[in-house]
Amino acid sequence: MTSTAPQTQQGKDADQQPPGWQQRLRRFGYVPRPVIGLRERLVPPYTRPSERLWPVFGIPPSVANPLLRWAAWGGPLLVALVAGVLRFWNLGQPDAVIFDETYYAKDAWALINQGYEGSWPKDIDRQILETPSSVSVPTDPGYVVHPPVGKWVIGIGEHFFGFSPFGWRFMVFLLGTLSVLMLCRIGRRLFRSTFLGCLAGALLTVDGLHFVMSRTALLDQVLMFFVLAAFGCLLIDRDWARRRLAAALPTDEEGVLRPDATVAETLRLGWRPWRLAAGLMLGLAAGTKWNGLYVMVAFCLMTVLWDVGARRTAGAVQPYRTVLKKDVVPAFVSTVPVAIVTYIASWTGWIVTDKGYFRNWAEKDGKGGSWTWLPDWLRSLWHYENEVYEFHVNLTSGHTYQSNPWSWIVLGRPVSYFYEDPNAGTKGCPSDTADKCAREVLALGTPLLWWAACFAVCYILWRWLFRRDWRAGAIACGIAAGWVPWFFYQERTIFLFYAVVFVPFLCLAVAMMIGAILGPPGSDERRRAIGAIGAGVLVLLIIWNFIYFYPLYTGRPIPVEEWRNRMWLDTWV
Repeated sequence: MTSTAPQTQQGKDADQQPPGWQQRLRRFGYVPRPVIGLRERLVPPYTRPSERLWPVFGIPPSVANPLLRWAAWGGPLLVALVAGVLRFWNLGQPDAVIFDETYYAKDAWALINQGYEGSWPKDIDRQILETPSSVSVPTDPGYVVHPPVGKWVIGIGEHFFGFSPFGWRFMVFLLGTLSVLMLCRIGRRLFRSTFLGCLAGALLTVDGLHFVMSRTALLDQVLMFFVLAAFGCLLIDRDWARRRLAAALPTDEEGVLRPDATVAETLRLGWRPWRLAAGLMLGLAAGTKWNGLYVMVAFCLMTVLWDVGARRTAGAVQPYRTVLKKDVVPAFVSTVPVAIVTYIASWTGWIVTDKGYFRNWAEKDGKGGSWTWLPDWLRSLWHYENEVYEFHVNLTSGHTYQSNPWSWIVLGRPVSYFYEDPNAGTKGCPSDTADKCAREVLALGTPLLWWAACFAVCYILWRWLFRRDWRAGAIACGIAAGWVPWFFYQERTIFLFYAVVFVPFLCLAVAMMIGAILGPPGSDERRRAIGAIGAGVLVLLIIWNFIYFYPLYTGRPIPVEEWRNRMWLDTWV
């Protein structure tokens, strides 16, 4: 099919000649950017290594192609395997209830056994560690301030592996490992590069904060998993929609895809199952912690802009109006209502048991008013949520490890989950130690990775604002969705480990920056060599930094002097 001239003009034909000023600058060495075809702009191909690479390693072409196909999944699986082994090793250590495990491990056990959280005695932790079988679940309801999804997840591990540190950490470990696999695949799809995708996953593997959170029964790692899964679903949906547009556009006599305003402005994209999956993931995220709601808003706006970009590329003259007419309502219906239903469904245990905290508020204290036509359980749930909101916004009591979100990106004030100082010859402290040892589990990101991420964030903002790189914008959206909302609650007691929600996006930012260091496509060998040396040194330093701080991530006893050497900043103590 041949496109008409007006359609070609409206769509800015990919074959049009550069303007005259570019022609005149050629005599001074100006080289215009290569023109990318419309099909490649809508559905970019995955990059392939240079053909000169295979002879260097003695790999014949007959082996190279199957190897590339295997690497698409084999590479991410290998990275995830390494991450899983590192996180699984001595998962039950420290054999203690560390930091907020004292809340979530017990609430999870109560949910699994009776469907609602109980009011636990304050001194029950020691008994749980010594004789968990003798611990009975309290039937009196407990007042909890977070939705139940994360605790249900933790409870699954307790159901299969017992009411023990290993049991309540298992599912968090599993989700932490799966998040590495997801990030490899997300990075591969985002950058169209298996290497950069696996690099992003490898960086997440050696991030200290993600590592510690993968071995601790807290809710934030569960939240991170669902946020990352939602991002991945929306990324797949983006590719699916653009392929649909590309398939509908006409081609000329030479088989070249051409933009078409009529197709771009009238085509309905139809059933989009990956958006439903994203809605489910966002509902589970909000059902873990409420800051998942901010992520849902940010991601929904991001996908609307993606649709605008797709229809503009396909030739739409008024892409915003087109998206408003064709895409916004289906996008809303397939995400927000799904997320709301998922969130409410997560409270099923509280609803059906009829014994949870505030469960019967509507029948006792909430009689009368203009909302009595709603079911009593729904009015009671709304009252409960309102009370929890008041608790959160008024939580201003000081804490030793609280920090301002401005300081998170530079690791200003990490959180110590566990600390003890055993004497020489006790609890793993070597008998020949001159002084005591230190055992600590410190929620600290790998410093060199995070400090490199400071530059990477600046780089992706530049790429987004001045190069209109949608990939940089997507990464920036993930970082902002997990970080920016906390700036509105600076009077509240908040902690650095909340930042684990956007750690995967920091790793994507660093991977993208390293890709730029390696050099753009078509770079000469000298540029590639210099870039490879610089990128390799940075990655090796990050890995070394993780190994150096590994004892502080796992609670392994080390001499106090070695512990002090790792306190690079005074605020880490």
